[in-house]
Amino acid sequence: MSVDAEPGLPGYPGRPLPRWRAFLRFEIAFSAFIGTGLAVGWALTGADGHFWPAWVWFGLGVPIWFQAAIMWGLRVPRSQRFLATHTSLSFAIAVMLLVIWMLAGFHYFWPVWPILGLAVPLALHFWLARYQTGAREQELAQRVDVLTRTRSGALDIQAAELQRIERDLHDGAQARLVSVAMSLGLAESLLATKPAELPGLLVEARSTTLAALDDLRTLMRGIQPPVLADRGLEGAIRALAMDVAVPVAVGGALPGRPPVPVESAVYFTVAECLANVVKHSGATDAWVELRHDAGLLSVTVGDNGQGGARLDAGTGLQGVARRLESFDGTLRLNSPAGGPTSVTMEVPCALSLPKT
Repeated sequence: MSVDAEPGLPGYPGRPLPRWRAFLRFEIAFSAFIGTGLAVGWALTGADGHFWPAWVWFGLGVPIWFQAAIMWGLRVPRSQRFLATHTSLSFAIAVMLLVIWMLAGFHYFWPVWPILGLAVPLALHFWLARYQTGAREQELAQRVDVLTRTRSGALDIQAAELQRIERDLHDGAQARLVSVAMSLGLAESLLATKPAELPGLLVEARSTTLAALDDLRTLMRGIQPPVLADRGLEGAIRALAMDVAVPVAVGGALPGRPPVPVESAVYFTVAECLANVVKHSGATDAWVELRHDAGLLSVTVGDNGQGGARLDAGTGLQGVARRLESFDGTLRLNSPAGGPTSVTMEVPCALSLPKT
């Protein structure tokens, strides 16, 4: 006989197998038939003396009682089944002991001792379950807080990026294209009256158009740098280090490529950290260390500057931390007064195999 539960959604009650229910119904009917027959036999033999069929009823009812207790334990949510089954079986054993005491003639109340023996581990089980539930609820609450904060941070970053793109387009390419349109309009008006001035206007329009294209290329590099798509995170960081005013040594290697969103986020966080090195640290040397181990991508940016950096001192590092939190990443800052400073970023992710 199987006592498994039917498969269902995780964490929701399952129903005992139909075969078990059918067997239990047959067992109840068969036990009732035997018990009734013995009671009738006792009555037909004179109904004198001790009612011995009660012991037979007890023996027939014990397996049914325990099966009902196990069935009740299996009907609760999956996460609570062990405790529920422990409770139901302890209750079933206690009731069985009380019935034996009553059938034996209500003498010394000995069931109190085994019932206490059942109550102690059951109370301990309840305490452990409550402690685990509280810890689990606290963990879930912390996770909800993190998800709420990272969602808000991701929305803030997205809004800031959109504002930056809009500002760059408005102040850069759009202004230059408006100038081109005005130059072409002036050239059209001078075509019939002063054609000698047209070459100068066309040269100016051409140079302004090229400048607008440069602005658009710069804008595109700020959204998704082509070097990141071509060389991957490691190659892009090495290329980025070559453009920094402070000498930057890049160490470590990655055996594959992170997912594209993680790759982009880590690249821009490294760029922000290196920009902070140039602007605020007063360093003469900087370094970047890359590594991936046990499903964790780790990047450390350090410098030999004056130190004293704090996460709450400005929006730069806070923006880096918010960007990483969107991927369950963390940021650790170590910057004692006098230096050196190191910023360690860790993001859980898997690496894809490099293309051959």
